[in-house]
Amino acid sequence: MSTAGPPQGATAPSEGSAVREATNMGAPWGRMGRTPGSAPMADINMTPLIDVMLVLLVIFIITAPLMVSAVKVDLPRASAPAVSEAAAPTLAVAIDKDGTVYLRDQALAGDSLEQALRAAAENPDTEVQLRADRAVPYGHVVEFMALANRAGLRRVGFVAQAPK
Repeated sequence: MSTAGPPQGATAPSEGSAVREATNMGAPWGRMGRTPGSAPMADINMTPLIDVMLVLLVIFIITAPLMVSAVKVDLPRASAPAVSEAAAPTLAVAIDKDGTVYLRDQALAGDSLEQALRAAAENPDTEVQLRADRAVPYGHVVEFMALANRAGLRRVGFVAQAPK
């Protein structure tokens, strides 16, 4: 069954378009009857990006604990030039191996130590020169530093021996 005209609902091609199609059919420079290609993709494919990010996340999760536990600290002795003492008022504090705190060669503890530190903190430039015995646990030194900070002393210097 042949039909004489275009299918129902379709419009007949104009005379100019039929001529154009006929001239481009065999020409090497024409479209040769191809249908137009698909439009370029306008959105980004996120799957490869997510894959790379997950791989990086796994690498960091595995290596982060190794970096923290791999550092063994053995602090060396070092020599440094003497500090000029005329620059700021100083407060000499010593902590012996038993954990007793000496402020200007006088043993103090508790409230009397905190009151003495507050009195010294009236001058904001006061520097605490802390001499702690090598056998003093680090926790005692940190507790003293927190007490000095609460009293208003912000500058703490650590005094050490020169290497032999």
